[in-house]
Amino acid sequence: MKLWEKDFEINKEIERFTVGRDREMDLYLAKYDVLGSMAHITMLESIGLLEADELTQLLSELRRIYDVCERGEFVIEDGIEDVHSQVELMLTRSLGDMGKKIHSGRSRNDQVLVDLKLFTRHELKEIVEGVKRLFDELLQKSNQYKDVLMPGYTHLQVAMPSSFGLWFGAYAESLADDMLFLQAAYRMTNRNPLGSAAGYGSSFPLDRSMTTRLLGFDSMDYNVVYAQMGRGKMERNVAFAMASVAGTMAKMAFDACLFNSQNFSFVKLPKECTTGSSIMPHKKNPDVFELIRAKSNKLQSLPQQVMLIMNNLPVGYFRDLQIIKEVFLPAFGELKDCLDMCAYIINRMEVNEHILDNPMYDPMFSVEEVNRLAANGMPFRDAYKKVGLDIEAGRFTPDKNIHHTHEGSIGNLCNDQIAKLMEQTLKEFHFERMTDAEAALLAV
Repeated sequence: MKLWEKDFEINKEIERFTVGRDREMDLYLAKYDVLGSMAHITMLESIGLLEADELTQLLSELRRIYDVCERGEFVIEDGIEDVHSQVELMLTRSLGDMGKKIHSGRSRNDQVLVDLKLFTRHELKEIVEGVKRLFDELLQKSNQYKDVLMPGYTHLQVAMPSSFGLWFGAYAESLADDMLFLQAAYRMTNRNPLGSAAGYGSSFPLDRSMTTRLLGFDSMDYNVVYAQMGRGKMERNVAFAMASVAGTMAKMAFDACLFNSQNFSFVKLPKECTTGSSIMPHKKNPDVFELIRAKSNKLQSLPQQVMLIMNNLPVGYFRDLQIIKEVFLPAFGELKDCLDMCAYIINRMEVNEHILDNPMYDPMFSVEEVNRLAANGMPFRDAYKKVGLDIEAGRFTPDKNIHHTHEGSIGNLCNDQIAKLMEQTLKEFHFERMTDAEAALLAV
């Protein structure tokens, strides 16, 4: 069944090519298609396009279909083109011609737009929760090991004293900044396109404010042409936010792999989180972090994939946009999986508290000595030269008792302030508007 079907059959190969993976991808959207339909028909009844008893029966059946989706039992049957057709078919089987009335005043174009937005805002909520869990683990480890020194590097050369407090805390603060991207993506996502139909509105007196309220959107996409132009743009903006989180994890995963190696031995991963070798019995490989790095780097390509599909399309709908779903919808699962794995291992990671017993790291205290001499009156450039010559001559003896006090330094991590940054951003999502609206629609 095709919603546009007339008195001819399309070529089977053409159908295979044009449908592509759409039926598979539509399974991600099924329960959100039901929610969108519930709001839409509630509005249709308010403007006289459905009778009250028809609305009651349709809502009851849609709630049943929603439960089927929640149980993971929703399928798009052979010969059915997409999720919209399947839902309408299920309604028609149960309620007869009444089920055919739900499409009045909308197109599959605004139907899939609202499905995508409802899906995306739900997935963003879960991404935000995953980022917060990882943030909490990092900040806890930063506080736990705030006094444990480690080498800091530039050019992969031992540079200056750092600490595990700084290392863990740096990635926590990076996630706090990433959360700003997620907030912006959520706010752009949480606007209602329903009622834009095929991109040019409808002659029915649709109440778009009502569907906006029923679905818990912050506002609507007002201009119906722009609502359709948002297809692809929303995915691109969300992809940039996801890529920002992925970039933080990719860098951290590289550090973890490096620091876990025997040549560094800065951290130790729990043995149950490592894998072995088929030939070398001593190996404990950091495969999880290697895969997090690879998956995160793959996710960082997502904005470019979306852009290259949609960046030269003029106004209006084009089938090109279908392909975006194939790269966009599964990406949330990958990112959530990486966040969960990362938080799990960070929680169990052991830190080497005796790194600086190795004299190879003594030169990293050279700047401390230069600063000490400068503070006692020696010109900085003279102090720099003296310490450099002492190191070359083997006369340098480091003082490892360092005292950094400025904001954000080894002795003053500002973790409380970083936590406040995160909390302030989290408060501004207002996820409760979404969850309360969806719960109200589903309530009997």
